[in-house]
Amino acid sequence: MPYPIFDRHRLKLKPLAERQHDMTLADVLPLDAPGPPFDDPNLAQVAERVTWAHRAGAPVILMMGAHVIKCGLSRFVIDLMERGIVTHVGMNGAGPIHDFELALIGATTESVARYVTEGHFGLWRETGRINQVIQQGAREGLGLGEAVGRMIEEGQLPHRQVSILAAGYRLQVPVTVHVGIGYDIIHEHPNCDGAALGETSYRDFLILAHSVSRLQGGVLLNFGTAVMGPEVFLKALTMARNVAHQEGRRINRFTTAVFDLVDLGPDYRHEASKSDPRYYFRPYKTLLVRTVQDGGESFYVKGDHRVTLPNLYKLVIRDQGQVTREEESLVPDP
Repeated sequence: MPYPIFDRHRLKLKPLAERQHDMTLADVLPLDAPGPPFDDPNLAQVAERVTWAHRAGAPVILMMGAHVIKCGLSRFVIDLMERGIVTHVGMNGAGPIHDFELALIGATTESVARYVTEGHFGLWRETGRINQVIQQGAREGLGLGEAVGRMIEEGQLPHRQVSILAAGYRLQVPVTVHVGIGYDIIHEHPNCDGAALGETSYRDFLILAHSVSRLQGGVLLNFGTAVMGPEVFLKALTMARNVAHQEGRRINRFTTAVFDLVDLGPDYRHEASKSDPRYYFRPYKTLLVRTVQDGGESFYVKGDHRVTLPNLYKLVIRDQGQVTREEESLVPDP
């Protein structure tokens, strides 16, 4: 016997104009925003590796949680894309929601505590447009990120200049979206099509796997995604290495860098035991240990994104004109 399912057509959607927003364009930092210095030697080394990879033509892949957008850091990501430094951005499913809302109305983010009690968390009419865009993208053979980025850019949404997805579409830099069914507010909406969601996000996964297949000599940055980033990268890397092995190639010399708030202690390059709670923090064991154990290197930077990302950006931009030929010769061959 089939199990009963929830009737989504009984839901009442409200317009975004009735929502109280916790973040607006005023919170999006300009590139020259003054900020506190961040004295961590790991940050300088990560910036150096990014610069080396860029000079060598190797990928710099940024995996990010939606808090990068909610913290007002979109301009830093976009500028690095425009400079050709970041060559691929991977988001979780919340990323395009905040990116779209910010581009559409100049505001995003709602209080879960405020709206969940009355059953209106996430049920905002305009945000549901993303589902229609995903269905159109599925019909046209697009990935989820490209479909939404195209809509924001070609639809000339009023604040598209702060949209990472629109920048990706405009610059032809892949911005992929890696969803989990039921994770995101647009999955609540009556017009959500699970097949289209899966098809477009899976295409994005294959696009990411292609980028990872070129990662030799490159850099993988993981900003604040504790599950999607390490898990998706692990599978993409496995696929890429499987094919590389058949072709007599290796994908083993690259740099990973994790940016988060968890205190991992000084020795984060050796896997913790299963009795240690840190073992279950996936960026630790997956990105800092397992995927680089045969020739790569890893760095952990502990700090708030609003401090670490702008400081990394400044170091990378500064280093663009300061890499010597001797240093450049140390970059692994792609």
